[in-house]
Amino acid sequence: MNPIRSVLLVFVLGVLGAAAFVYFGVFDAAADVPHWPIVRELMETVRERSIAVRARDVRVPPLDAPALISDGAQHYAAMCTGCHLAPGVTDSEIRTGLYPQPPNLTQPLDASPAQRFWVIKHGIKMSAMPAWGTTHDDRAIWAMVAFLQKLPGLTPQQYQSLVDSSRNGEHSHHHDDMSSAGNGGQGAADSVAPRHEHRGADATQPTAHDAAGQHAHVHEPSASPVTGDNGSTDDLHRHPHTADAAAGGDTETPGPHSTAAPMPDAFKPRAAADAEAVAAAFHRALMTGDRASALAQLSADVTVTESGHTQSRSEYASGHLGEDIAYLKDVDIETLVLASLPMGDTAIVGSESAVRRKGESNARRSRELLILRRDSGAWKIVAIRWE
Repeated sequence: MNPIRSVLLVFVLGVLGAAAFVYFGVFDAAADVPHWPIVRELMETVRERSIAVRARDVRVPPLDAPALISDGAQHYAAMCTGCHLAPGVTDSEIRTGLYPQPPNLTQPLDASPAQRFWVIKHGIKMSAMPAWGTTHDDRAIWAMVAFLQKLPGLTPQQYQSLVDSSRNGEHSHHHDDMSSAGNGGQGAADSVAPRHEHRGADATQPTAHDAAGQHAHVHEPSASPVTGDNGSTDDLHRHPHTADAAAGGDTETPGPHSTAAPMPDAFKPRAAADAEAVAAAFHRALMTGDRASALAQLSADVTVTESGHTQSRSEYASGHLGEDIAYLKDVDIETLVLASLPMGDTAIVGSESAVRRKGESNARRSRELLILRRDSGAWKIVAIRWE
C-alpha cells in the first residue's frame, strides 16, 4: 500500500475513533470517577509544565513582612479553607466531592512563591481553582503567598491567633483634649496625622483644624465605644482623654468602664520573652518621654495603624509619637496582661492595661497588638496595631 495512503487512512480512522469516543459518551465526566492513570499523568504533566513556564517571568517581592503575612491569613481564612483546609481541619464537605482534589496547603508543597502567585491570580482550567486576580489586586495575592509560606508550620492555635490578629486591623487611637479651653488643638495637624477631633471648652462641639487641606486633627471624647473582634464594645487602646466642661473647671465628662476582649488562648506570658522585652522597652520609652529609645525599638519599615490610617516610621515620628508621649504624662497605666505568640523569627505581643487619669479611681482597659521580627538576633517592632 502506498505509504501516503496508509498515513491518511490511520489519520481518518483516528478522527473517526475520536468522534465516536466523544459522541457515544465513552468518557465519564463524573467527578466521583477518577481519570484513567494515563490520562491523569498526562493532565498533571501538562498542568505543571504550563504553570512552571508561565511563572518564570513573575518577580517575587519580599514576603517576610508580618503585616503582609497577617493580611494573607485573613484572605486565606475567608476564601481558601473550604478547599485547602486549615491547621487542625482534616477535611471539608466541599473538598470531599472535588476532583481533582485540591492540595492540602497545611502540608509542605513543592511549589515556588512565583508559581503560587500565578496559580492564585490566574486559576486553573477544569478544576475548582478560580482566578482570584479578577477580584483581588497583586498585593492581596502576594499576601496570600506570604501566608502560605508560613502555613505548614502553624498549630491550630497559632493559625487562629494570626487570623484573629488580622481581623483587628482597624484601630481607634483617639485623644480627647484634657487641657482647659484655648488649646486650639494645633498638635500635629499635618499631612501625616490621622483624623481626630479637638474639644475645647464647649465639650459638645468639636472644632476641626484642617492644616493646608490635610487630615483634620480633632480630639473627640471617648464615651463612644469601639467594636472589638468579638463584637463587644470594648475600649481597645482608646486613650480616655476627657475635656473639662468649662475653662478652668474640674468637671469631667465620664466615659463607660469597658472591659477589653480576652487575650486569645494561644498567647502565653513569656512565650517569646525577648520580643516581650522589646515591647516593654517601647512602652517604657513612651511613658518616660524618651523619643530616641521609642524609635530605637521600631524597624525601618514599621507600620503604625491608628483610626484606619497607616503611617510609616517617619510619619509616626513627626506626628503622633509626640502626642502619645504627651498623653501618657497625664495618666497612670497598669499592665494587666503581657503575653506573646512566637512564630519562628516572627512574634506577636499582646498587652492589656488599665488606664486611669491621674487622681481618678475609675479605669479603662486598653489593648495593643505588636508584631515583631528578629533580624540578626535582635527583635524589632514591624507593625503596631492599636485597636
